[in-house]
Amino acid sequence: MNSNVIPTTTLGSGAVVGVQGLGCMGMSEFYGDTDTTEALATLERALELGVTLFDTADIYGSGHNEELIGPFVQANRDRVVLATKFAIERRAEDPHYRASATTAGTSGRRWRPACAAWAWT
Repeated sequence: MNSNVIPTTTLGSGAVVGVQGLGCMGMSEFYGDTDTTEALATLERALELGVTLFDTADIYGSGHNEELIGPFVQANRDRVVLATKFAIERRAEDPHYRASATTAGTSGRRWRPACAAWAWT
């Protein structure tokens, strides 16, 4: 085994992933401007090292995070597993506002398209 690649583990009785995942939120929001080149290089390097579980959400950067990592996921779909969150409502005019889609009265309006968007086959 290559000593530069992290070990794997099985999630439940299903997916085999690297024991360390990569949270992608900071690539699109909260920590300054996005450096697309650096973000994509980070994704590629993580995969080289055995990181196969990537965490994102449609609220990170108001969808920018999914747009950023989408082509990487598509190119490596047989090698990566996604963890995501959806149905969280935010408001551009109030960056601190958070509500579930159910609380905000929009149950299903956002999560159904979000699920469909991730069903890349």
